[in-house]
Amino acid sequence: MNIESLIILLYVLVLASYLGFELIAKVPPTLHTPLMSGSNAISGITIVGALLACNELGYTTLSKWLGMLALVLAVINVVGGYAVTDRMLKMFKKK
Repeated sequence: MNIESLIILLYVLVLASYLGFELIAKVPPTLHTPLMSGSNAISGITIVGALLACNELGYTTLSKWLGMLALVLAVINVVGGYAVTDRMLKMFKKK
C-alpha cells in the first residue's frame, strides 16, 4: 500500500467519524435508543467486511488482526443492540 492510499483511507476514517458523531449528537434522547437499535443491520455489514479482511487471500497479518478486532467489536455491538431493543420492548408489554 502506498502513502497516497493510506492518506485517503485516513481522510475517509476521520470524515466518517466526525459526521457520525455530529449526526448522533443531534438525535433527541427519546429517539436515540430506537434509532441505534434499528441500525444494528449496519453492523452486520461490518461483520461481513471483517470476515473478508480475516481471510487468507493475500492480506497482511496486520489487516487480519484488524479484521478480527472489527469482527469482535461489531458482534458486541449487534448483541448489545438487540439486548437493548429487547429490554425496551419488554417495557411496553402488559404485565
